[in-house]
Amino acid sequence: MERRAEIGPRQTHRLWHRSLISGLRSPFTVLCISVLRPLFSGKVPMRRLLLPIAFLAACAPSEPQVDTVTAAADSMLSAYTTVRLDADLSGLTENERKMLPLLIDAADQMDEIFWYEVAGPKDSILAAIANPSLRRLVEINYGPWDRLGGNAPFMAEVGALPPGKHFYPPDITKAEFDSIADAAPDGGKALRSLYTLVRRNGAGGLTPVPYHVAYQSLVKRASTKLRAAAALADDPGLKNYLTLRADALLDDEYQASDMAWMEMKDNGIDVVIGPIEIYDDELYGYKAAHEAFVLIKDREWSDRLSRYATLLPGLQRDMPVPAAYKAETPGSDSDLNAYDVVYVAGQTNAGSKTIAINLPNDEEVQLAKGTRRLQLKNAVRAKFEKILTPIAGELIAEDQRPHVTFDAFFENVMFHEVAHGLGIKNTINGKGPVRTALKEQYSSLEEGKADVLGLYMVMKLAEQGELGEKDLRDNYVTFIASIFRSIRFGASSAHGRANVARFNFFQDMGAFTRDEATGTYRVDFDKVVEATNTLSAKILEFQGQGDYDGVVAWMGEMATIRPQLQADLDRLAGAGIPVDVTYEMGKTVLGLE
Repeated sequence: MERRAEIGPRQTHRLWHRSLISGLRSPFTVLCISVLRPLFSGKVPMRRLLLPIAFLAACAPSEPQVDTVTAAADSMLSAYTTVRLDADLSGLTENERKMLPLLIDAADQMDEIFWYEVAGPKDSILAAIANPSLRRLVEINYGPWDRLGGNAPFMAEVGALPPGKHFYPPDITKAEFDSIADAAPDGGKALRSLYTLVRRNGAGGLTPVPYHVAYQSLVKRASTKLRAAAALADDPGLKNYLTLRADALLDDEYQASDMAWMEMKDNGIDVVIGPIEIYDDELYGYKAAHEAFVLIKDREWSDRLSRYATLLPGLQRDMPVPAAYKAETPGSDSDLNAYDVVYVAGQTNAGSKTIAINLPNDEEVQLAKGTRRLQLKNAVRAKFEKILTPIAGELIAEDQRPHVTFDAFFENVMFHEVAHGLGIKNTINGKGPVRTALKEQYSSLEEGKADVLGLYMVMKLAEQGELGEKDLRDNYVTFIASIFRSIRFGASSAHGRANVARFNFFQDMGAFTRDEATGTYRVDFDKVVEATNTLSAKILEFQGQGDYDGVVAWMGEMATIRPQLQADLDRLAGAGIPVDVTYEMGKTVLGLE
């Protein structure tokens, strides 16, 4: 465990935020003591040591110290490279162009809400930081905790980030929550809802506060913008979805709008908005955080991809697990499309950035309608060119580097999202939905499942001749290279944990070897197939059984970065290869103002 200043047992949200702000006001208050233990444990990459060490040197208020802090913050910022989210709007109708600013305005309300969910009021936090580099670092991370560094704090007097963020009281324990929730008249349904905050009441108990009540003014603003966009929508499906989503923001009843979103087929622009992913609830994985994407469809690429969704039922039947684990049939309305992302906000903009979307998460909607897989083509290309290609040049055996290709990367990402629709949504032994049975472990295991089943799908489709002339070695080598990319997202990321576990599992099965002389990795093409099938079966069985204890034990063993891997990750940082991207985006970038 990292030794950091702990939040007192009865501190309120207000006291915790006041402590945060007091730590931000002075440019010389520092986090150093709170992070000493991880610094000397060898668990923090060298790039992550620079800011705390500089802060240690900056404890005396003299002008040179400020420059040292700025330099250290700039070093942490160098983990990101900026990508401009411009787009060709020439294919949009006049009304669609008018809709974009309204959707961006609605997205901004989700951003404000997400700040409250994980840190506190955005404006007061950022306004209290005089140092521009430090302020930018806080802005990227949505608070003074390093999302690429296991959520370690990089500001003074902040302490550890509670695993339940602001969704729960900061001093809550699992034992206390479970006891009160289980004794509630509804069995804890409201307290465990995706769409409630948990707050203490004056009677020593816990009270669920619906999102639409807690964030009333912000969701009203967003709802108004969505209704204005709906009035402009030429596509009937998009108009219906926007109207229903506007309603849902005001009552937290999202299923009808999820169904409507699944039925949209011909829309040229799209928006994903609301409380969606549970990644930031690291206490239980119950609470969905607010986010938004504004997207423009690439119709040419979408036409190329659409046929793969029809193959899902056959791929489900062929999965390498007993019949009980593949009895569910994926929804028939699933589709697969390519988009350019032009704006993101909230959870999806925090830390590492999404390159594909698989939604909705509602298991009932998935079984009735399937899911939509949205490949964010411009984001995929940016990460391939700016991050994956340089990683391959550093860590992949020289003769295998030509197998790292954009087409293989795009396919692997695409089928990762498709694979979320495979497998099992409900346990086979009466423990309920997999998501609730596995609690906070669900997200990492589900991402791990999608990775290996995605590669399994590529293999099966190539075998069936569905991918045309295909050299699967491209997909295998690109897959292994991309593990290094995703591991760097850090332990606070579900994707990061999933990739560490898979790296160790594949290494133990001999799917790749490391050349000590060159420090590069070589893929064994036969063993990578065996490892893919074996890990797919293991994860699907964990999910089907709802084996929470088994997943905790397995992830505890496998999701740990081993010394040699850490040394190689440090080489990537030393080579100046960015970990992820940040976006330059908005109405001005799109030429809309």
